[in-house]
Amino acid sequence: MEDSKIVDLYWERSEAAINETANKYSRYCHSISYNILHNNADAEECVNDTYFRAWNAIPPNRPNCFAVFLGKITRNLSLDKYKKYTAGKRGLGQTELALSELDECVPSVSNIEQCISEKELVEILNSFLESLPKQKRIMFIQRYWYLMPIKAIAEFSNESESQVKSTLFRTRNALKTILEKEGITI
Repeated sequence: MEDSKIVDLYWERSEAAINETANKYSRYCHSISYNILHNNADAEECVNDTYFRAWNAIPPNRPNCFAVFLGKITRNLSLDKYKKYTAGKRGLGQTELALSELDECVPSVSNIEQCISEKELVEILNSFLESLPKQKRIMFIQRYWYLMPIKAIAEFSNESESQVKSTLFRTRNALKTILEKEGITI
């Protein structure tokens, strides 16, 4: 079923919306959640919570891109659960490692609010991503949006892990340079 028809089902408050969403997006949402939590039961719980959040958000919202809408909900729920589980623990897991890699170039939330609006930052990031060659853009999104491990990205892109690490390092440095030119510093 097309996304627009699924969203229409939400607007009609039809329970079929949940079934259609699950049929089309359960694997997509599960992979996002699993990459963060590394636990099937927790990932499944986040996916089910995603459907509930979507039910509560539509209406009044009508998402432009339903897949991205669901992915963002799933990612946020999974990150919240991950933070809850790892509060006070030492050591970096894959999720923290991926997010910490961006700390060198993307400012913290409090700094963002002080130096630039979130909308402007989103525009800069979108422009940066659009300027990247397709392979680099895919690697960047896989690592920092889907939080995929380096090994999985290497397998997906038919590159060595060291090539992926090197590409991500250079891409982060390029992003840092662009943000600095725009007056956004850490």
